[in-house]
Amino acid sequence: MRRRTSLWLILPAFGVLFWLVLYPHLFVLGDSLVLDGRFTLDAYREFFTTPAELEALWGSVWISVGSVLLSALVGIPLAFLFSRYEFPGRNLFGALAALPVLLPPLVGVIAFLFLYGESGIFTRTVQAVMGLERPPWRMVGGWAILLVHAYSMYVYFYLFTAAGLARLDPSAAEAAESLGAGRTRIFLRVTLPMLAPSLGAAALLVFMTSMASFSAPYIFGGGFRVLTTQIFQSKVSGEVAMAMTQTVVLASVSLLFLWVLRRFEKGREFSAVGKGVGRPRREIRSPWARLLLPLLGVGGVSVLLLPHLTLILISFVPEGAWTVEILPSRYSLDNYRSLFSSPQLWVPVANSLQMATLATVGNLLFCFVLAYLLVRGRFRGKGTLNTLTMLPWALPGTVIAIALATTFSVNEPWFGRLVLVGGFWILPLAYFIRNIPLVAQAAMASFRQYDPALDEAAHSLGAGWGTTMRRVAAPLVLPGLAAGGLLAWVAALGEFVSSILLYSHRSRPISIEILSQLRAFDFGAAAALGVVLALLMTLAFALGGRFVRGGVMGPRG
Repeated sequence: MRRRTSLWLILPAFGVLFWLVLYPHLFVLGDSLVLDGRFTLDAYREFFTTPAELEALWGSVWISVGSVLLSALVGIPLAFLFSRYEFPGRNLFGALAALPVLLPPLVGVIAFLFLYGESGIFTRTVQAVMGLERPPWRMVGGWAILLVHAYSMYVYFYLFTAAGLARLDPSAAEAAESLGAGRTRIFLRVTLPMLAPSLGAAALLVFMTSMASFSAPYIFGGGFRVLTTQIFQSKVSGEVAMAMTQTVVLASVSLLFLWVLRRFEKGREFSAVGKGVGRPRREIRSPWARLLLPLLGVGGVSVLLLPHLTLILISFVPEGAWTVEILPSRYSLDNYRSLFSSPQLWVPVANSLQMATLATVGNLLFCFVLAYLLVRGRFRGKGTLNTLTMLPWALPGTVIAIALATTFSVNEPWFGRLVLVGGFWILPLAYFIRNIPLVAQAAMASFRQYDPALDEAAHSLGAGWGTTMRRVAAPLVLPGLAAGGLLAWVAALGEFVSSILLYSHRSRPISIEILSQLRAFDFGAAAALGVVLALLMTLAFALGGRFVRGGVMGPRG
């Protein structure tokens, strides 16, 4: 990389990341330590001596650990079943098992509410069958949040384990079997260690997603406290110092867990050497197993898909047609007619499409240059640049939103602070920041996959940096960049955590409108908006499939 080109790229990249990623969090830290113009630890003393705050901290941690365990208990067996055994319907139901990944968190939560909530279809059915005067359960508290998390997050363990099994070389297991090891011993001593990287990545993703979760605790939490909802309540109540302190604590816990897991992974690196031939799927020979295993797989996936089907069903229910009945009394297309004919309902959809597109275009342009620097560049501070790039992945959306709200609520241009809160651009900016790691990782993977000698050949033929990037690098990096951009667009389209802290009435996105309809008890309209959002995401994946197949997909961050 030529020195002049490096300087013109490196300085803006550092400048953008420092200004938008690190700088806002310094204000949050400062506001948590400064009160009435003086340095103080009073807010932290109050936090660590208040039972309610400690309860929220402990609630966030144990919910996240429990979400990892429950998600693993669901996702790993499903992955083994659909990856290792051949039976009728395997391909179809194996694909359907990954369907929850297409539902934004808030939509998945309300789908769960319509089916298993206190007034849900399944709950009322059980109540009627058992002749109970009251619902048999209430979806409130920690266990309710855990169930929702397991339903929506098992897909990470399922996809990562399935991918790991597809790459798993069977020679090690065959060698262990030839030495007399039984199936259980082979599974515990050979298969699981070889799957450790995939399981570790899934566990990290589930833990971080659970720590950042806001939708499930907000709707099902009741009196159960977690840090994300505590931050929201403190902000709404005007307790600025406590909100900043809670934000710092939540960010610290997330970063600490990330550091601990990375250290654990480095201490237990595993490298498998083999023939590179995947293990073929087994034909089920036992008559009982031929009946039981498909029943478990198909039945399990069917149960997991029930909330999706319930969401579609409720979307056809007119307002007031579902009160105390098990099933709605009538159905119509009124919700969809209203959606496409009422500007009031269509505005949030249009807002989300516009804001997600603007944020993703920014991600594509910025992350292309960022990935080029991180893969091809040789300069001091490269590790710092990579850390700043990955930082938004490690920080919950609540933390990022509070940092942006603190920084961009004051008009001090000479300090890099503008008044964006209450306007349109604060949400696209939040979406842009949150998805920098996702798009950058995808672009970096593509840069690593093509030979840098192609760049050198273009330079030797007289092409400048811009021409080389436009004519050589961009076409080769485009598949991976498009894959990351597609995931970023979908994530921004359904974003709820940052939106609820930063939106204004004119810029309200579709996720906020869904919540508004839910609060107004217009369940049909909320479900219709959820279905439209899920369809938009599905359509995006379908249309972008050819780029995704050519690119490198990865988890968030």
